[in-house]
Amino acid sequence: MKRILLSLGLVFLVLGCGSKKLTEIPVGFIGPLTGDAANYGKLSLQAVQIALDEINAQGGIGGLPVKLYVEDDEGKPEKANAAFEKLYGVNKIYGFVGPMFSSCALAIAPKAQAAKVVMISQSATHKDVTSKGDFIFRNVLSDQLQAEVFGRYVAEKLGIKKVAILYIKNDYSQGLAMDFKRVFEASGGQVVAVETGVQGDKDFKTQLTKIKEAQPEALYIPNYVAEMAQILEQAKQLGLNVKILSADGFSNPEIFALAKDLANGVIFSNSADESGMKNPLRENFVKLYREKYGEDPDAFAQNAYDAFKVLLLALKNAYETSGGVIDRTKVRDFLLNLRGYQGVSGVITFLPSGDAIKNVGIYVADAKKKTYNQIAVYKVENNQLVEVK
Repeated sequence: MKRILLSLGLVFLVLGCGSKKLTEIPVGFIGPLTGDAANYGKLSLQAVQIALDEINAQGGIGGLPVKLYVEDDEGKPEKANAAFEKLYGVNKIYGFVGPMFSSCALAIAPKAQAAKVVMISQSATHKDVTSKGDFIFRNVLSDQLQAEVFGRYVAEKLGIKKVAILYIKNDYSQGLAMDFKRVFEASGGQVVAVETGVQGDKDFKTQLTKIKEAQPEALYIPNYVAEMAQILEQAKQLGLNVKILSADGFSNPEIFALAKDLANGVIFSNSADESGMKNPLRENFVKLYREKYGEDPDAFAQNAYDAFKVLLLALKNAYETSGGVIDRTKVRDFLLNLRGYQGVSGVITFLPSGDAIKNVGIYVADAKKKTYNQIAVYKVENNQLVEVK
């Protein structure tokens, strides 16, 4: 009986949210704002705040202000659950950007789907995230596609045949590591060692000693910057002089402060920068971001800005076509039908799965300039690695 009453309550709450006369448009943000990964959340939230200021300066939606409710999940699934329950149950949001970590996204995506709240993650790359329902979107590469391209690239283009992997036991790192291993080995490479740690670890010398004994040509570390900086420093201390490979988590500029020169030359995959020679939207956004916050946005912050902008467009459309209320299904449908949106992170079109169409960029870190240089763009077509020029 308790379960029936809860279900009826949820249905009532959903219906109530859809018919209430609005005085503001409530939206949310969930991300890590404290702890070792706080910089990821801070950079994205700052980007969302810029988009929020822009829409409210233009009069909001239908003359109503857009109200942003922010929750800190600390990068932990249990915190993300509580964050979503508050945003939905108390603040009555119609959509949100986040969570950032795949483990948090996997935890709350079923809840967002059940509540018909559009969720757009700017960085949750685990392949299963968008399979949780048709209200779940992301403006970032899936791990599966990222690993599919990067595993082939390392074997076929870099010519590396022996790789060791050191990953952190969370959905993001483990998913990337296992998909990379599968693709790399299928491409003729050999994974000579696989070692693990847990988030928050400071000492990786035992794992790195085993990796050194396996004599790899390269070390793949698809983790977050706090752990990657420790790994880079301790690998040097142990004399593990091999090429370092990573994934999109390496794109956070904090790595240059944490790892300094050790970040130089690291090769990693991320969503492709397909701006060609110039992208005025991105250039203006980076300039504004730098002036406002005194630092540069990372790739996830650019994704977050675009994710929030398309969410606002969807809300505006739903509000204007529903007589002053917001039909949640119309918010979702707008995003599913979005084609060729020009954003600061590139052109956005969502697949029916909720994944954004993305090619994969290959980047090299430049510690001296504290930037990343894209050296190539690839996709997989007809089971072949194809360079996009």
